Amino acid sequence: MTVETAGGVPVRQETIDVAGLRSPLLQAGPHEASEAVVFVHGNPGSSRDWLPLLGQVGVFARAVAFDMPGFGRADKPREGFDYTVAGYAAHLGAALAELGIGQAHLVLHDFGGPWGLAWAAAHPDGLGSAVLLNTGVLTGYRWHYLARIWRLPVVGDLFMASANRSGFGLLLRHGNRRGLPRPFVDRMYADFDRGTKRAVLRLYRASGDTAGLSSSVTAALEPLRRPALVVWGARDPYIPVEQAHRQGRAFAVTDVVILPDSGHWPFVDDPEAVAAAVLPFLRRSTAPAAPAAPAV
Repeated sequence: MTVETAGGVPVRQETIDVAGLRSPLLQAGPHEASEAVVFVHGNPGSSRDWLPLLGQVGVFARAVAFDMPGFGRADKPREGFDYTVAGYAAHLGAALAELGIGQAHLVLHDFGGPWGLAWAAAHPDGLGSAVLLNTGVLTGYRWHYLARIWRLPVVGDLFMASANRSGFGLLLRHGNRRGLPRPFVDRMYADFDRGTKRAVLRLYRASGDTAGLSSSVTAALEPLRRPALVVWGARDPYIPVEQAHRQGRAFAVTDVVILPDSGHWPFVDDPEAVAAAVLPFLRRSTAPAAPAAPAV
C-alpha cells in the first residue's frame, strides 16, 4: 500500500518484524539502498509523524520510519522488551540491520534523540549525519514537569490513567502558539492507549538522570565531528531552547534554526519552515562524494 504525499514521492506502508516485535514501517525512495535517512519519533509519536518529510526526502534518498515498541501501532508487550534508552537503542540497531541499512542519517525528535544518539555512540561508523529537532545531547537538562509526575510511583500511574481526550489536547497546546492540527492530535491520542501509557511510565522511570547519558554520548561522538543540523521551536516547554546551542559539543553543527513561534513539534506546527531547513541539509549529507582530482 502506498500513501501519496504532496511535493514528494509515494510512501510505502509495510511491516517490520524485529526479534518478534512487529511495527508499521514507512519507506520512500530507493528500497534497497544501504544508506538511508532514518526518522525516529519520540513520546508520544509514531512513524506517521514524519509522512510529509518522508515523501520529500524520498525524492533524493532512501527514507524510512517505523513505530518503536510501545508506541503508535507497534507491539506493546508487557514483558519481553527492555523499556530503557539502551533497550530502544538496541532495537533501533536491530531494525536497521533487518532493513539492510549500514549508513544512517538520523532525524530525531524528543526521546528519539536519546534512543538514536545512544545507538550512534555504540555504532559511530554507522552515523552519517544528524538532524536534531527539539532534542539532542541534553547537557545540564532537568526533567520537565510531566516527566517528574510520570516518574512518581502511584501518582504517575493515577495521572496517566486519568488522561482523557480533552486533557490530552490541552497538554499538547502548552507551548504551541500555532496550535497543532486536530487530525494530528486525534491520531496521537488514538495511539495513546494502555500499552503506550505503560511504556511511557517504564521508560521515564528507568531513565534516571540524563547527565550520564549525555556525557557518554558526547565522549563517543565529539571526535567524529559528524555534521548536524539543529532545528528548535523556541516555545518548547519540555526541552528548553538553550539546549539547541549546546549541540556543538558533540557534532559539527552546520546551522541552528530557531523557530520563534513554534513549540515542541515544529515539524507539525510549521512544516514549511522545517522542510526548508532540513531538506537541503539532508540532500547535501546524502549526496555522493565528489571524485578525487587526478594526480598531476
